[in-house]
Amino acid sequence: DDTGTSVFIVIFRIRLPFIPSKSKRKMKLSIFALTIAYASAFAPAPTGRMTAVKPLKNMAEDVGIPCEDECAISSFPNLPESVHPGVLSGQAMMDLLQHAKENGYAIPAVNCVSNSGINACLEAARANDAPIIIQFSSGGSQFYGGKGLDNTNYRAAIAGAVSGAFHVRTMAEQYGVPVILHTDHCSKKLLPWVDGLIAASERYYETHGEPLFSSHMIDLSEEPLEENLQICKDYLERMDKIGLLLEMELGITGGEEDGVDNTDRPIEDLYSKPEEIYETYQMLSEVSDKFTVAAAFGNVHGVYKPGNVKLEPKILHKAQEYISEKLGDKAPENKLPVSFVFHGGSGSDVSDIQEAIGYGVIKMNIDTDTQWSFWEGIKNFEAKYHDYLQAQIGNPEGEDKPNKKYYD
Repeated sequence: DDTGTSVFIVIFRIRLPFIPSKSKRKMKLSIFALTIAYASAFAPAPTGRMTAVKPLKNMAEDVGIPCEDECAISSFPNLPESVHPGVLSGQAMMDLLQHAKENGYAIPAVNCVSNSGINACLEAARANDAPIIIQFSSGGSQFYGGKGLDNTNYRAAIAGAVSGAFHVRTMAEQYGVPVILHTDHCSKKLLPWVDGLIAASERYYETHGEPLFSSHMIDLSEEPLEENLQICKDYLERMDKIGLLLEMELGITGGEEDGVDNTDRPIEDLYSKPEEIYETYQMLSEVSDKFTVAAAFGNVHGVYKPGNVKLEPKILHKAQEYISEKLGDKAPENKLPVSFVFHGGSGSDVSDIQEAIGYGVIKMNIDTDTQWSFWEGIKNFEAKYHDYLQAQIGNPEGEDKPNKKYYD
């Protein structure tokens, strides 16, 4: 608006047939971002097996801001009874993801780098009576903590993500919406970052009976398949003890994001094979059902000219058929044993999105579209008020006229 309060807006729509809405039941993500930092301290968790405890009062009561209206409800309308306002983990999270698969929708997962971006996601979810996934990358976590912090051993990225997690937990209840709190791509070199976050969840679990985060992604798609699966299995064994979900990746997501450049990878790396997905399903199912698979079907980070990105959602369909056949009588009735994640969602064709959801996609990542919206909002505001943004004093209305209201 004319006060300069909002920096950017993006509208992203996915049909969510189960969710009541005032306008044709469409999910809208409206992101309004400011450049505000938020940080807090991080302490490592003690070692040893976690013991379940009786959960303490919710975050709203902990901080002395009692819930009212939507915030006060114990179960979210039109979703499984276990799904409540605030951050979900364990069975409540699994119930929500299963509901998404059974009802044919994917939950948008938005990469956030500031508390204002987080608040915008929560506002959008509340406006549409819908759940949302808020996620942090390693680079985004470091930015959230502030560039002035030393990131040796990923300390700043850990502190930033933990800080963001507490912000999400505090505000999700106030907005009265269910949130899955996730971290994005973590390559082998970044594993110490996720180690620190899991340790933070283990520590949080000791007093709250639930993890600080909901889930983490471990992306070892550049490693040999056997190593990828074994490391993911080891992490799932640790994470499952406190109700954390693991997202793993098979194949490569093309394009460039967060300092990782896969623009020149061979085309065959962008498509996963049914046999690999089945091997993953088999190995991880031995530990827990709390895992999702980011299988590659031509996904690319970024937005490109139509025709330059060739998505093949039927790869997911073939994998579900292959695994269901292998499972025989143990296959689920809907023949969708695997919960898939759609990476590189920005700029995708709506028909590809809908087809992929039909094959078991329950989470869709959005980053590039919101990044552009951030910049576009700034660009358009500066263009509109250019002559009022060149100095603190002096504009077309007079040399002594102040300009504070334009940059306040």
